[in-house]
This record gives sequence, C-alpha cells and structure tokens, in this order.
Amino acid sequence: MGDRGNARAYPRACTGGVLTETLSWHWVFFINLPIGLAALIGVTACLKDKARSTPIRLDVFGFSMLALALASMQLVLDRGQSQDWFDSREIQLEAAAAILFSYLFVVQMVTAERPFINMSLFADRNFLVATVFGFFVNMILYSVLALLPPLLAQLMGYPVVLVGLVTAPRGIGMLISMMFVGQLMKRIDARLLILAGFLLMAVAQYRMSGFALNMHQSLVISSGFLQGISTGLIFVPLTTMSFATLNPAFRNEGAAMYTLVRNMGSAAGVALLQSISIRNTETVSARLAEGIRPDNPTLLYALPDIDLSAALDVARMNAMVARQAAMVGYVDAFYMLFVIALAAAPMLLLLRASPRSGR
Repeated sequence: MGDRGNARAYPRACTGGVLTETLSWHWVFFINLPIGLAALIGVTACLKDKARSTPIRLDVFGFSMLALALASMQLVLDRGQSQDWFDSREIQLEAAAAILFSYLFVVQMVTAERPFINMSLFADRNFLVATVFGFFVNMILYSVLALLPPLLAQLMGYPVVLVGLVTAPRGIGMLISMMFVGQLMKRIDARLLILAGFLLMAVAQYRMSGFALNMHQSLVISSGFLQGISTGLIFVPLTTMSFATLNPAFRNEGAAMYTLVRNMGSAAGVALLQSISIRNTETVSARLAEGIRPDNPTLLYALPDIDLSAALDVARMNAMVARQAAMVGYVDAFYMLFVIALAAAPMLLLLRASPRSGR
C-alpha cells in the first residue's frame, strides 16, 4: 500500500489505535488507571499477608545505589541519540555515574550482611539463564513495538486506527499460544517450547527485514501474528523454569530481579535499535544523494522528466530519498533483531530440565 492522502491528519503518536484517534494519546496511559485499581482491589481482597517471625530490614544504601545506577543508565539510553552519544559531555557524565553507582551497588551486595539483593539468588542456574533470556526477549519484543508504528504511519501513510488493526494480530497470536502452552508443557520439555518460540521469533524478524514501501499489509499481519505466537511459547515456559528450582525464600527477590532485568532489556533494545535505524538512515540517505546528479544515466532513465534545477523537482527527489533511506534503516534494525534471536537461542543448552517440564 502506497502513500495515503489523509496521512497529514495523523501526526500524533501511532500507538493506542482507537483511543488515540477518538480521544487523545493521553488515554493510552489513563486506560491503565481503572485496570490497575481493579487489580489492586482484587489482590488486596484475595491475598493474605503472612506474619514474619523476623522483620526484614531494608538495605537503604544498596537500594539507593541501584536506583541511581538505573536512573543514570536510563538517561544515557533516552538522551544518547539526541545528544550524539559519547561525543556529548552530558552522556559521558551520566555513563560515568551509572558505572560508579553500579560498582557501589555490587560492592554493597557482596559485602553487606543483609544486602538489598541476595547473591544466593544467582546461584540457581535456571534462574540466572532464564533472567538473561528474558532480557533478550523483551529487547526484541519492545523494539518492534517501538519501531513498527512509526514505520507504518510515517512511511506507509497508515491512519492511526489502521496501524492498530494491522498490529493487533500480534496480541491475538500471543493470546492463542498462551491458552495452549500450559497443556503443552505437560507433554513437551519446556526447553523445546522455548526453542520453538525463539525460532518462530527469528522467522518473524526475518520476514520483517523484507519490508518495502510497496508491500501489502498482509506481510505486517502475518509477521506480527508469528511474533505473538512465539512470545506466548517463550514467556510461560521461561517464567516457570526460572522459578521451578529457585529456593522459595528467594522468590520475592527473584520476581523483582526477573522483572527488572526484562525492563532493562526493553529500554536497551529500544535505544539500540532506534540508534541503528537513525544512523543507517543517515548513511543510506548520503549514499543515495550522491547519485542524484544530471550526469547519472540511471537517474535519467528512471525519471526522464526530472529537472534538477527546478525547486519542486529537487524537493520531490529529497522526499523520495528520505523515504527510501528511512525504510532501509528500519529493515536493518529488524535484521539485527533476527540476528539477536538466533544468537540467544543456544543459551537453552545451559537450562536444566525442571521437574515441571515434560520429563
């Protein structure tokens, strides 16, 4: 599908579909409030707090160092691209702060009598490997969610609602796979399900690396559906294996660390892939611009009526170059995710079969 005449009416954020189109982008966030309140009420009503024989003391220093390290790292990831990364003094200072606070947190975790994060948590091999896996899964999943809507809205001219419709099959695929993966885990080794999920995710990313400006929306739908299926096949078995062999005394800390590392993967993935996309777009744009000259026979053959001395034709060529370069930047980013998915899959060899898997 090519350019759409009504694309000018959709300069706003392209996520949120109907909410963004009918209300405003603020409702993408407001919609979480009633759902969160309902969940809080349900948890409060159904779960009972067990009294502890000994109170837990919060490691304030360790907690503070971890919070400052994460905040500094987030600033580096969020502002790196706009500040030209480490050529900026601001990014250098924020990166130095992230390293310093991380070092102090690790020292505190190793030496404190009751650290904020107990080192014994990482003695469980399955938990450690599954946590690293979760980092890469979120890196791939959320990078796509960050890159795909702008591609569809800005380059393909899709309206906001259509962006939501063609990306919805990802959620449908996840819902379908999560409905059946629990039963599959009773018959099949969880590691095989995770492997199948990673291979499907790699296939989905490889298909996305074939995106083009004149592609049909069916390619977006099918690749998104495959990614949804793969995500369901990965998340449930991976979470089960990460906690199946973990000492129950560490499960609260384990759940927090598991979620934290996954969120770090999301932030790192979005920053990394956006940077790759933008830099590759600039490189490709410069290369394409080199060929736009009156003595280029290929250009004159493709566009015989072009007049490079006319301002309108120059503006038209500039827009064409920008669109083509941006698509190459997106495609390169999707191919990078394909490589990451394949590279992460061999870590499955480090997972031990858990008692809850098919063996």
